Amino acid sequence: MGGRDATMVLLDENGIRCDGRKVDEPRRIMIKAGGLKNADGSAYIEFGDNKILVGVFGPRDVHPKHMSDTDTGILRVRYHMEPFSVGERKNPAPSRREIEISKVIKEALEPAVMLDKFPRTAVDVFIEVLQADGGTRCAALTAASVALADAGIPMRDMVSAIAAGKVADTVILDVNNEEDQAGQADMPIGYMPNLEQITLLQLDGILTPEEYKKCVEVGVNGCKLVYELQKKALNDKYFGNGGD
Repeated sequence: MGGRDATMVLLDENGIRCDGRKVDEPRRIMIKAGGLKNADGSAYIEFGDNKILVGVFGPRDVHPKHMSDTDTGILRVRYHMEPFSVGERKNPAPSRREIEISKVIKEALEPAVMLDKFPRTAVDVFIEVLQADGGTRCAALTAASVALADAGIPMRDMVSAIAAGKVADTVILDVNNEEDQAGQADMPIGYMPNLEQITLLQLDGILTPEEYKKCVEVGVNGCKLVYELQKKALNDKYFGNGGD
């Protein structure tokens, strides 16, 4: 970024962003269902330069036993960034940010998963960020939904996620790392398209009421694009020639 005017760098006069995308254009997204032999379900996603692997285990017995619930199953999520996933080597111990994102993803997935179908058990979702480039929570949530579906866990719908935001006073879709650092606002959104229900909505930055509405609208439309790629990943594994 250097010392140049960040506004000019992030969005030029033709509405083209720093990585060459239009304002409503997502980064390249590739999702693959399956891949981990030892997991009950798994998925791999490349979302821009993010590379994330998710393994799902369960439903299985809860240890220690007193943590189980006689009425419903419990969902446990661990989001973890590999030490080599960012430029400066990250401490391998769980950071406050990783603990927070684990909780955010868990709460975004809970409305989708029919936990009452398997009381006294736990479903564990392990998310490993191999390479990070802005928007990891949305990419991780998207891949976790595919991994849960791959594991055959009963779900009301998959959760699709993407971030909208504001750069150079313009609402954009799919905020990258540079835009996240130097932009004006970042809004991760998780959405269940069939149920038309938002399960994740966070905002970092300041928006006017009009910009807020526009951001939600742009984000939800982006989630619908992601949803098609999630379905394609499962379709390729189970019905196409994209099997393991």
